[in-house]
Amino acid sequence: MTKLKTSDFFYDLPERLIAQTPIRERDHSRLLVLDKRTGQISHRHFYDIVEYLNQGDCLVINDTKVMPARLFGNRKDTKALIEILLLKRIDDRRWEILVKPGKKAKIGTEIIFDEKLLRGKIIDILEEGNRIIEFEYEGIFEEILDKLGEMPLPPYIHEKLEDKDRYQTIYAKHTGSAAAPTAGLHFNDRLLKEIEDKGVKIARLTLHVGLGTFRPVKAKYIDQHVMHSEYYEISRREADKINGAREEGRKVIAVGTTSVRTLETVADEGGRIKEGKGWTNIFIYPGYKFKVVDNLITNFHLPESTLIMLVSALAGKENIMKAYREAVEKEYRFFSFGDAMYIK
Repeated sequence: MTKLKTSDFFYDLPERLIAQTPIRERDHSRLLVLDKRTGQISHRHFYDIVEYLNQGDCLVINDTKVMPARLFGNRKDTKALIEILLLKRIDDRRWEILVKPGKKAKIGTEIIFDEKLLRGKIIDILEEGNRIIEFEYEGIFEEILDKLGEMPLPPYIHEKLEDKDRYQTIYAKHTGSAAAPTAGLHFNDRLLKEIEDKGVKIARLTLHVGLGTFRPVKAKYIDQHVMHSEYYEISRREADKINGAREEGRKVIAVGTTSVRTLETVADEGGRIKEGKGWTNIFIYPGYKFKVVDNLITNFHLPESTLIMLVSALAGKENIMKAYREAVEKEYRFFSFGDAMYIK
């Protein structure tokens, strides 16, 4: 079998098609429906997704919540502006962070984010250049973060987000993500109720999305890429819902690549889901044999990204590249605030 190159997953995307803001009604985005067996494509709206879900099927959503993880402060000594991005909590007061400008954030650098609420000190520099910061504060860190932090929008979004909640799913519950699980942004309460009323089970899991999701694949061949790790949790109750649907011969539909990664990590070889928590660095690309996921609701992904490789594993690379070319031609909106695709 010919080795797949990263460049095999490139497509041309005019910059004007990168959605800069969310549309007014979440479920009014466009929906490209791709039949993975025939390659047939149809064009709908997201609220039509109900038609593709049947009684007894299981829709799996990721209920992670995005942290307002971007903080601005000033160096205590020079008053120079410093921006940090929270990546991973180590304990109550210490976090792994990205810093801008990085060169000036040496060990011992003190940063004041708010004279009364929050200060920090760089205590370590990691191999890849990330820092460890130790915070000093009184009270509850999450409440302080809500007051001072901004949403860490992806680098391709240049417009300010007017409403913080539009970069959260309506079912976001467990704080810990540095980016939103964007396929879930299309759901509103009315649509979810309609799905439940049809007899579709909704199962929840949590996968905290890391910034590695935006990291470009630099390896020439995709099997040389080192995948980032992300933290997940799934309870016995939710695992039972998914297993029940599979035992009845129903479909498991994942909402987003994050749900896919979690499900395929926790499933045994027979496709049975086990409760658990931990870190996953699963890398799914063409040739992968899916154990659990039948269908997928997803957004349109960056060229040459691990996410376009994942959807190609499910639907076939040729089908995906053709669908993406058609989406460009029909001027779909791309990436986080863009339109959706349903792989059936």
